Amino acid sequence: MSTPQDTTRRTRVRIEPSAKRVRAYLGGHLVADTVRPSLVWESPYYPTYYVPVDDVRAELVKEGAGRRSPSKGGSTLYTVRVDGVEASGAALRYEESPVEELRGLVRLEWDAMDAWFEEDEEVFVHPRSPYTRVDVLPSSRHVRVEVDGVVVAESNAPRLLFETGLPTRYYLPKAHVRMDLLEPSGTVTHCPYKGTARYWSVRAGDRLHEDLAWSYPTPLPESRGVDGLVAFYDEKVDVYVDGVLQERPRTAF
Repeated sequence: MSTPQDTTRRTRVRIEPSAKRVRAYLGGHLVADTVRPSLVWESPYYPTYYVPVDDVRAELVKEGAGRRSPSKGGSTLYTVRVDGVEASGAALRYEESPVEELRGLVRLEWDAMDAWFEEDEEVFVHPRSPYTRVDVLPSSRHVRVEVDGVVVAESNAPRLLFETGLPTRYYLPKAHVRMDLLEPSGTVTHCPYKGTARYWSVRAGDRLHEDLAWSYPTPLPESRGVDGLVAFYDEKVDVYVDGVLQERPRTAF
């Protein structure tokens, strides 16, 4: 039997078993319930869950040929149907894949499902990668944030959030932020590691800079150190740490 490392070298598909119980729901109905999920890296940044076909509780109705992958081979697309609710194109199988580990598995499209759970905790955006770590550390560094030359935050008590593959984020107490310059934007995003974030736009001078700051009112356990603190997009503001202007990182944000 080939190992995950052997499979990766041979096909450029990285596959690893997970010990978590994973469940997916559609319209409030259970679609899949498995303690044998596989993590498949189809993107270099995060994995996708594939579940054994025997652990799918919904009906899979064949639609026809799906996309072909250079490494995984041809696929078949399915409609997911459960208790009168259905989602077209929400399941994909590689029944004749050159990667043996994939043949008995089903990929359920993440966004086509209403909810995903790892054990009894709901997970958002994508599965958690076992290789992503989040550390929140208190710091005495002096952090100053400016927008168009206007100081919008300044603190000697930041919390620094270190997340694998992302730039350091500086989370500041609200008492150290010019909240009078911040306007709630209504934007909400989800992170599988940190939870649900709510955003503010920043008014500096005559200009409103949309969605520059955010906070996690009720972060997930591994990120509780930033509970209620405010962070800014370092990509879009000027951040000084101990008086030194930081280079703006280049990210997808």
